[in-house]
Amino acid sequence: MASEEIPPQLQDQLIRLQQMKSQLQMVTQQRQQVEIRLREVEQALEEVEKLKDNTPLYKSIGSLLIKAESKESVIKGLKEDKETLELRKNTLEKQESRLNEKLADMQSKVENALKLSQKPQPS
Repeated sequence: MASEEIPPQLQDQLIRLQQMKSQLQMVTQQRQQVEIRLREVEQALEEVEKLKDNTPLYKSIGSLLIKAESKESVIKGLKEDKETLELRKNTLEKQESRLNEKLADMQSKVENALKLSQKPQPS
């Protein structure tokens, strides 16, 4: 079926469907990146908590390693990072879920519209 045969309104819906798929893909990638970072923070927190209190710790600031004030300050910072990442992950999961629902709904509508537009018109 040539694109000239598809009604303009349906073409617009197909474009929006493709845009929504792209948006969903971006949100999914962001969520996956946040999950990776969250696992890294959780592992770091676990390791730092195992250390003795007098063990020197360093934290990364840009491309520099700076000696941390204390084990507690590092733990506090990691816990704050973890909390922020968990909130971000939850937000992205909700957004991903809503987009999946909208996408399924729109895909169904577009498929129905395509079927209707392919039916031969009575002469």
